Amino acid sequence: MLRKVVLTISVLLLFMLQCTLFKVLSLASVSPNLLLIITFAAGFMRGKKEGMYVGLFCGLLLDLFFGKVIGFQALLYMYIGFINGIFNRVFYDEDVTLPIGLLCASDFIYNFVFYVFAFLIRNRLDFGYYLIHIILPEMLYTVIIMLIFYRPMLWANHKIEKSEKRSASKFD
Repeated sequence: MLRKVVLTISVLLLFMLQCTLFKVLSLASVSPNLLLIITFAAGFMRGKKEGMYVGLFCGLLLDLFFGKVIGFQALLYMYIGFINGIFNRVFYDEDVTLPIGLLCASDFIYNFVFYVFAFLIRNRLDFGYYLIHIILPEMLYTVIIMLIFYRPMLWANHKIEKSEKRSASKFD
């Protein structure tokens, strides 16, 4: 129960930060994707199921507030949470290279699918421009922000796991 409350508050807080503060702090007219970071972290640290739930919640928030079609980003974030949850088996606290690589891949997939469905279908074919001016800067900015948020997320995950183990041992 504590995990659900913490995740809900975290998602809402990161959603508000992404939509307000980080829009103002955008670099090269690109801002980091904080909801992608929490979706990635939930899937990577906790597994496929939790990654899917967090991804669905994050995507629905974006669809409800900014989307033209409800469900597109929810489905996309849900798949990203699921894919990152597959790598939960190789999750180690000390390793930072795998999370960086997975986040880069997640951000690239998110932006590529978004490009295909938002621009390519409308016959806007300049993928090179989109790659250089949108995808790569956002990927870099998101990874830098992830490096700042990753350790506090690990710490919170450990604290919640300890709390869950204590409460589970009370019932044994």
